[in-house]
Amino acid sequence: MNVNNKIIVPPVFQHTIGLRYFLWLLPAFITMACQQVRTEKRQVFNYNESTGIATLDPAFAKNQSIMWPVHQIYNTLVEIDSGLNLVPSVARSWNISEDRLTYTFHLRNDVYFHDNEAFTGGKGRRMTAADVAYSLQRIIDKHTASSGAWIFNDRVDTTEGFTAPNDSTFQLKLLRPFHPILGILSMQYCSIVPREVVEKYGKDFRRHPCGTGPFRFASWDEGEALILHKNPKYWERDSSGRSLPYLDAVKISFFDNKATEFLQFRQGGLSFVNDLDPSFKDEVLTKKGELRKQWEGKILLKKHPYLNTEYFGILVDENNPLVQNSANGNRLVRQAMNHAINRRQLMMYMRNSIGIPAEAGFVPGGLPSRNTEMVKGYPYDPARAKQLLKQAGFPDGRGLPTVKLLTINIYADIASFVARQLEEVGIPVQVEVIQKSLLLEQTAKSQAQFFRGSWIADYPDAENYMAMFYSKNPAPPNYTRYKNPAFDQLYEKALLENNDSVRYQLYREMDQLVINDAPVIPIWYDMAFHLVQPNITGFYPNALNLLELRRARLVN
Repeated sequence: MNVNNKIIVPPVFQHTIGLRYFLWLLPAFITMACQQVRTEKRQVFNYNESTGIATLDPAFAKNQSIMWPVHQIYNTLVEIDSGLNLVPSVARSWNISEDRLTYTFHLRNDVYFHDNEAFTGGKGRRMTAADVAYSLQRIIDKHTASSGAWIFNDRVDTTEGFTAPNDSTFQLKLLRPFHPILGILSMQYCSIVPREVVEKYGKDFRRHPCGTGPFRFASWDEGEALILHKNPKYWERDSSGRSLPYLDAVKISFFDNKATEFLQFRQGGLSFVNDLDPSFKDEVLTKKGELRKQWEGKILLKKHPYLNTEYFGILVDENNPLVQNSANGNRLVRQAMNHAINRRQLMMYMRNSIGIPAEAGFVPGGLPSRNTEMVKGYPYDPARAKQLLKQAGFPDGRGLPTVKLLTINIYADIASFVARQLEEVGIPVQVEVIQKSLLLEQTAKSQAQFFRGSWIADYPDAENYMAMFYSKNPAPPNYTRYKNPAFDQLYEKALLENNDSVRYQLYREMDQLVINDAPVIPIWYDMAFHLVQPNITGFYPNALNLLELRRARLVN
């Protein structure tokens, strides 16, 4: 080891006795210096969560800010790889009965929960099938009030849905065949938690998470930093047999200003940034979405299409006073709103071409149903928009009440762009910027008439997007309160269909119905966009934009 600290010998040590004393202390100086170097070389991955983290309880992992840290702390039965394939996680294999109602999972026997005071002696115990049954049952337990309860609605047998015949075998029983169920089990909602820890902390489990994942909870100073440490007992290994993860720790900061976040990244304080503050986009990227010359070699740009549709939602529940007092209940007006927006221009000037204009259906590309190729959306056509307004009884927008568009700060510029274009065809819009937590609350309670939203796929099946419009689903996921009996019939038919080609056709028909009824204005199909420090390796975007750190590492 090279120690570059310069050691200055005081005059007293220039005498023989002093020199002997110094030589006696020298190993201690070297040891301390070595310890300092080792500390400096610890593998710590830093990222920022500008919107904050509401909880670390996976039963409430309803948005990306929660999903990312939850994915580090917990495991699920199965997971989705970079090719959108379902692969084993803590379940090493599974069988499906001939009637497709019973799924039997065979679990690994080397998976242990993180150390926690709730366990005997404070040492994490082995995970068993009973833990899986408890975790999934907890999601649908009304006392939990999980935002993910909908994932098992009318799908799982409520009496014998989750059972553990023995420690290494878990069984799931469905009410009827449901093709995407394995994808649902890969969701962060379905993370496996220990009963003892949940019961010890109660509602405060949100701040005392305990899972089996690659990183364990260390500390959380809300609003300042969340720190996760490497799990030394993690069960997964790389192809050479080395234990994962490579990182020693993950540190999450909470700068709520995206400009501050980018400045921290430039100074080396953050390992990567996910998306950019609009004020920096032109400095870093060309309008074609490429890295500008002055940044080449200094940072890495990694982008990849991922399963997320950015949209503006429109409340369409005819029994809601907000809709009764608005023109948004009129389908022709909603269609006019869709035609009024120049998505291509928006993507180039507001997003520097990071993303694909959503001119087809609601379902993004990359899925085997190929909705973006076959569903007809809304091209930019302001003349057609005006014609539709006239048909609706509002020529040139006369008589249209002002509609309030709710958004969060980082999308304020995009909301203003959309508002201007709507106003150009005669639709008056007032943009209101509110906190993300308030927006989520208002959309869940059907108190938002017109709102910015995004839907990141929980699993790689178009059904996940169509579930947003099934009338029997609550909000989430049916934030617009869309209801169409023809759609519901197709949706229910698709759930029973085992032939992939037929099911994909049903997905496309449903998507087209939604687009025609226009409870949403799809804006763009997203791309995972990461700016990464050049010393980070093994860190790549994926189709679900899930933060994957098991194989990430820092190099000199």
